[in-house]
Amino acid sequence: MGKLLILAVFAVLLSVVAYTLLDVCDKMGVFRKLDPVKPGKCNLIKGIEYGSEDISILPGGLALVSSGLKYPLMPNFAGDQPGQILLVDLNQPVLKAVQLRISRGFDVESFNPHGLSTYIDEDDTVYVFVVNHPQKRTTVEIFEFEEEQNSLLHLKTIQHELLHSVNDIVALGSDRFYATNDHYFAQEHLQALEFFIGLSWCNVVYYSPSEVKEVATGFRLANGINVSPDGRYIYIAETFARKIHIMEINLNNTLTPVKVVHLETIPDNLEVDPKTGDVWVGCCPNSWKIFFYQPENGLGSEVIKIENILSENPKVTQVYLNNDSVLQGSSVAIAYEGKLLIGTIFHKALHCDLNNS
Repeated sequence: MGKLLILAVFAVLLSVVAYTLLDVCDKMGVFRKLDPVKPGKCNLIKGIEYGSEDISILPGGLALVSSGLKYPLMPNFAGDQPGQILLVDLNQPVLKAVQLRISRGFDVESFNPHGLSTYIDEDDTVYVFVVNHPQKRTTVEIFEFEEEQNSLLHLKTIQHELLHSVNDIVALGSDRFYATNDHYFAQEHLQALEFFIGLSWCNVVYYSPSEVKEVATGFRLANGINVSPDGRYIYIAETFARKIHIMEINLNNTLTPVKVVHLETIPDNLEVDPKTGDVWVGCCPNSWKIFFYQPENGLGSEVIKIENILSENPKVTQVYLNNDSVLQGSSVAIAYEGKLLIGTIFHKALHCDLNNS
């Protein structure tokens, strides 16, 4: 009887492990069949070699790019080189990235930039919010962009126990924002367990100098976050559930769920077209390859556009897809004046002509 019980328990455990592994593989895109999609002529952006994890485009066509992210279990081409914020002028015929200088007093050597967001106030001051992971910590850095000097003036470092594993950020003012935590646990070994088990414990945090609080929870890796053009709704990418959540902003800055858009791919960062309201999503079609990375067998990259996201039937269009090594592990996409920019976690960056699609 004892042996039968042990065998029964072993069989149950084996079934649970097998189901969990299949679920993880499915959520990471292992079983997807990929047919390439190309909108028009595409070229790599010069000067971007170590990632372009997040991109924000200012109204005049200047794109700010976070580059050089070093993240647990992710490939890293930058070695010990610090992360950077790059500038790309989209008005130029040939796109090239240049590094922005950062003001004295900021620890450039430990700079490890992740998500990025910009806010322009009434006097046209541009504030740049950057998620930073120095020495395995998480901070949010606030800079002022000085266009004439091609530089960033460091204004403030924010660190809080609720902002323990921040992935992305959306600025709402010069000193307040929403941020996503992509893990519940702070310790790396527990994060790995959290990922494998599939815990949906990640959250969204609201920050202001007078108040810091959790405003939404229950996500399986909360990732990209952005705001609708009218400022009424927040969009959140739940990566390993393959969903985009739409939530309404309440007067007390809490969030109320409105609807969910289900995807067939793995969403990362979200960018919103300020004119049309279209949501652009950088996606990794097979993120399993990140953990077993081989340069000759790249992760591929995918971009989707969601039109009328607040309607009953949003239109989801696959705009770009490659399953080779041209562009690996896309994390963000954003359109500007007929150009599509596609960034990656650790690889290069691409721009495509949408007018010839």
